Amino acid sequence: MRVQKPARYTGGELGSVTKESAGTRVCFCFPDTYEIGMSHLGLQVLYGAANAMDDVWCERAFAPWPDMEEGLRESGLMLPSLESGRALKDFDMLAFTLQYELCYTNMLNMLELGGVPLRRADRADRLPIVIAGGPCALNPAPMSDFIDAFVIGDGEEVFCEILEVLRRNKTLGKEHILRELASIGGVFVPEYPKNVTKRIVQDLDKAYYPVNPPVPNTEVVHDRVMLELFRGCIRGCRFCQAGYASRPVRARSAEALVKQGIAALDFSGCDELALTSLSTSDYPELDRLCDELLEYCEPRRISLSLPSLRADSFSRGLLEKVQKTRKSGLTFAPEAGSARLRDVINKNLTEEDLLNACALAFGGGWNSIKLYFMLGLPTETDEDILGIAVLARKVYGVWREHTPDRSRGARVTVSASGFVPKPHTPFQWARQDSAEELERKQRLLKSALPKQISFNYHDAKTSVLECVLARGDRALGAAILTAFRSGCRMDAWREYFDFGKWTDALKAYGLSVEKYTGALDTEAATPWENISAGAGTGFLRREYERALAGVTTPDCRTACAGCGADCRESAIHSPESPPAAEVEGQGIRHV
Repeated sequence: MRVQKPARYTGGELGSVTKESAGTRVCFCFPDTYEIGMSHLGLQVLYGAANAMDDVWCERAFAPWPDMEEGLRESGLMLPSLESGRALKDFDMLAFTLQYELCYTNMLNMLELGGVPLRRADRADRLPIVIAGGPCALNPAPMSDFIDAFVIGDGEEVFCEILEVLRRNKTLGKEHILRELASIGGVFVPEYPKNVTKRIVQDLDKAYYPVNPPVPNTEVVHDRVMLELFRGCIRGCRFCQAGYASRPVRARSAEALVKQGIAALDFSGCDELALTSLSTSDYPELDRLCDELLEYCEPRRISLSLPSLRADSFSRGLLEKVQKTRKSGLTFAPEAGSARLRDVINKNLTEEDLLNACALAFGGGWNSIKLYFMLGLPTETDEDILGIAVLARKVYGVWREHTPDRSRGARVTVSASGFVPKPHTPFQWARQDSAEELERKQRLLKSALPKQISFNYHDAKTSVLECVLARGDRALGAAILTAFRSGCRMDAWREYFDFGKWTDALKAYGLSVEKYTGALDTEAATPWENISAGAGTGFLRREYERALAGVTTPDCRTACAGCGADCRESAIHSPESPPAAEVEGQGIRHV
């Protein structure tokens, strides 16, 4: 009763797994709160896939909120798993997912609270083995001091292969296990460095999907069933790590999705079903899928939501399908306020596309639209920033023109985050604005927006730290540990973030923010050079050059850009798309 939300720590949910007699014990560790972790589809997938294995018990642990951390430390208790209450130090393996760089100190905190030495060098030949996957594993360098093995790419198959190695070799010692893991495709072991190519699940219909995952005992961020339509993206937005690192594009069939969605809804009792992907409206069977799911959802008053819609593919037919169940807000992401800057980032979205989509939404009864932008994009000027305000005013004007009933008013929200150059994207070499410059741009945009339009923005200093950690090298590991020792944790939460402690930790090792946020030499090796995520470095470099020249690249349905990720057999890719050799005149060549 001393903690704010006891339900975060009780376990025992419907769908949780108990296997007391299992010989191999692994704990899936999510380095953020229960509410965030239990909303993550990847956790559900890997938890279910691991527990489907004989003699393997996969449990869960989440980062404790500071009130629980204080209670654990005062009482001398160790951070336990939810299923059995076993301390983390007593597992054979701890599997972390690193979804966000600002969770790095949470991972260290979980290890320490669980009785596990933080540095892999200090764990010697003792179990547990500590592995990590997720988007941040695409640059393993900053956390290589702490993690025994990184999983690069899709996790369903390789996680089970890792557990099989652990199951067969547990008695032979940690060194032997790590050597075995290093031989698995998609696994990077810092002790035995090598070039690693990410793992890809080719047939998503045959991949594990959790129809009976643990059902949260308390409210979580996304309390709904999630259906992943496809992985990858045909669009090629130059800032988007997920879009490049998840190539090639692979889709699930509508038939499989309908079966999975209905089974998961039946089990969980959720009243919302979300169709998820990087660009949901690009799914080729979307109309059929929505129709078949609505046959089940509509009479049961289950809402069907479609996040990640693109304004240029938002149609009246799609609108009518979505509004058959309860309306939620719509989000469109122009990303930039001018056509010039949208060409730089390869958004391939016009102002007309956006305004037409908003007109359809307002005319169809919606009165809440969020517009998502970035500040600090390469080549950005103040004119581009003021263009965001101009565009938002036009959207508000569309509401006045197309809304039959204005009695409830319109909620137009502009949300702006700071641009962060990420590894394995064309902008991985770009300079990031300083925190002071990002804050100036936030003030400029805020002053230009009318009072009728809400404005949300991310803390500029967290964006800067995100860049430092995303593009960090192995030298950064000592600074991360020092920041943790100085009290940094829950860095993604505004009330606990302390940028000063981070800059002090960097200075202690002769490092600086500018070392990691400045422009990088496009010909020099990067800390993530040994990791292949699909798109070749030569292709990314040419895309960066095209960006600086303001030249767009067609999406994958229009023409193959020759990125190096073969998606020709994908249901998303159009078989009529000309190969890269036929678009040489546009400066696109195979790598």
